[in-house]
Amino acid sequence: EINRAETNKQIVEKVNKAFADNNLEEFLANCADSAVWNMVGEKTTSGKTAIRDWLAEMKDMDPPKFTVDQLIAEGDSVACCGDMTMKDQDGKLGRYSYCDVYRFSGGKITELRSFVVAHKTEGEKSGRATA
Repeated sequence: EINRAETNKQIVEKVNKAFADNNLEEFLANCADSAVWNMVGEKTTSGKTAIRDWLAEMKDMDPPKFTVDQLIAEGDSVACCGDMTMKDQDGKLGRYSYCDVYRFSGGKITELRSFVVAHKTEGEKSGRATA
């Protein structure tokens, strides 16, 4: 159990390096053919081929620069969170916090749920919720 969690954690570290290096094939090599990537609140992409096609649409964009503040592994799941900066479609640099939750089976990523939150820029009103 602990060894499997540690192995999965190492795969996430390898995948994070692949993203930083803009090496999408390295990421995909660690995905099951039926992998599902859910960008929570935006879109869900099912299957390695569809994920490759979706990522290819962004190939001309600079890869995000990110930090990993926490990496938690237990059983078949790994959670990874931190901060990142990336340019939007207009080339404007944005700051974000993220949490990626990976699920594994047989040493391959079967599911990735990505929660990405944009930081408010100065002068913007905060969208604070009131109870």
